Amino acid sequence: MYEAIGDFGGYVVKADSEGQPGPFAYGRSHADGANAPAAALEPRTATRCTKSGVPDQRGRTVTRRRRRAPGAGARREASGELPCYGAPMSSVKQFQVTFDCADPERVARFWCEVLGYVVPPPPEGFATWDDFDRSLPPERRGAAFACGDPSGVGPRLFFQRVPEGKAVKNRVHLDVRVGTGLVGEERLAALQAECARLVALGAVHVRTLVADGYEESCITMQDVEGNEFCLD
Repeated sequence: MYEAIGDFGGYVVKADSEGQPGPFAYGRSHADGANAPAAALEPRTATRCTKSGVPDQRGRTVTRRRRRAPGAGARREASGELPCYGAPMSSVKQFQVTFDCADPERVARFWCEVLGYVVPPPPEGFATWDDFDRSLPPERRGAAFACGDPSGVGPRLFFQRVPEGKAVKNRVHLDVRVGTGLVGEERLAALQAECARLVALGAVHVRTLVADGYEESCITMQDVEGNEFCLD
């Protein structure tokens, strides 16, 4: 039995119970049904590992070329050594995903519709969130909102009001797993149906990337305030 221990440049490295590397998924880490050649990486107990000598899809040894960075990074790269995160392993921690936005409640309720999330009950002593909001100083009213997975499995989403508007593409985005386990036309049809549902709720369809024989189809979208996300 292998477990994932990290994503190294698109290679999802896995290790067995003894820490020895095993198969990895070739290609984007979230692609379904990826090929799995063997990885020539050191165990996760090591403090360094090298990317040279990674076998290709036919089992031949190849060297992946990377852009050389100046200074100490260039010297490490020239020696073939890169940081290898994995020892010692820390405990798994819960996390929440935070969105900067102009209207937290509006964006939160949109994502409830996307993910099947729910708004938690208001704080003790308040019948509704509106009642709680009215108890706050004027400058804090409507400043934040949250929603969560009713099963307790998915991360909590938190939305906070900021004065500035969105100016550039997100560096982090959510992949909404609509097509997991589906391929080809069946997958594309499922993505398009979900896209149509979300557009009716105020989302924007940006582009559809159709399967090309290597990557499966996915759809890039924006939420009601322009935050990018993918239907995958």
